Amino acid sequence: MTKIETAHGAGGKIMQRLLEEVVIPAFGRRKIGTIGLDEMDDGATVQIGDTKFIVCTDAHTVHPLFFPGGDLGKLTACGTINDLSVMGARPVAMTNTLIVEEGVEIDTLRTILKSLNDIIEPLGVAMVAGDTKVMPKGTLDGVIMSTTGIGEIYLDQPISDAGAKAGDDIILTGPIGDHGTTLLAHREGLEFDTDLTSDVAPLWEPIKACLEVGGVHAMKDPTRGGTAVALNEIASKSGLEFELDENLIPIRPQVRSLCEILGLNPLHMSNEGTVLMTVDNRKTEDILKTLGKFDSTKEAQVVGTAREGRPRVVMRTQIGGRKLIQVPYGEPVPRVC
Repeated sequence: MTKIETAHGAGGKIMQRLLEEVVIPAFGRRKIGTIGLDEMDDGATVQIGDTKFIVCTDAHTVHPLFFPGGDLGKLTACGTINDLSVMGARPVAMTNTLIVEEGVEIDTLRTILKSLNDIIEPLGVAMVAGDTKVMPKGTLDGVIMSTTGIGEIYLDQPISDAGAKAGDDIILTGPIGDHGTTLLAHREGLEFDTDLTSDVAPLWEPIKACLEVGGVHAMKDPTRGGTAVALNEIASKSGLEFELDENLIPIRPQVRSLCEILGLNPLHMSNEGTVLMTVDNRKTEDILKTLGKFDSTKEAQVVGTAREGRPRVVMRTQIGGRKLIQVPYGEPVPRVC
């Protein structure tokens, strides 16, 4: 393959190969802390004096710009906030680059920016810098936002994908696949009768509360590539086997039905307000009680366990068998985040 395809940005196997073979090797110096490019985590560590920071960066190309449950601005804010949060960092600042197509209504841009601010301002996050570019009509589809997030490590050490431990319980903080399925159901040409909305939400407050309880070893927000990618990344980097129970995976009936109709796997559908975490099993009940206090995580539940073994993800099926959960080739629904 010699040319970029849509799947190269979709979070699956082909994107991982692009990063490992082309993007990451292009740079000689790839970290200035304990976590950098090679770790392919949600962000990187930076230390200034005695203060440790997490820095993350992301681009947001969602289509359509407005969807049930949110819009590009809310998605941009939550995506950045959550990338910092799952690494155990309190979000403190953001930068934002706007790339706008000629002809976009200024009121549309104003609405999107207000949505972004409505998320970050209550969290005390400052928008400290940015850039704005305008592209000729027809060379861009609407608006693209690219953000950098800066967060202060809340406890002594960052949370990394490689932090899971044998014996950990695996928790999902809510139903999976809501965001990707919602976007799919409301795209041009797809007219499904459903009241499904995106799960897009900022998760710093419930994550902060869980960090204070203790016992959180690894976290990931399963965006592109969905829950299957997040599970495999943590299992692989931690060198553990994850065993899930299919009966425990939270999936809304609307998501399950739509995926069955279209031949899609809910585990491959993106989320924007759900976190996968592995926790010390002695802390599981306390963490579930803590998550239950927040609207965005009140449906949290244990879905499996981590154990010594070959690094992989195995699911016990509803009929009593076992199957491997593999990384998808790419996100089945492009431009969802």
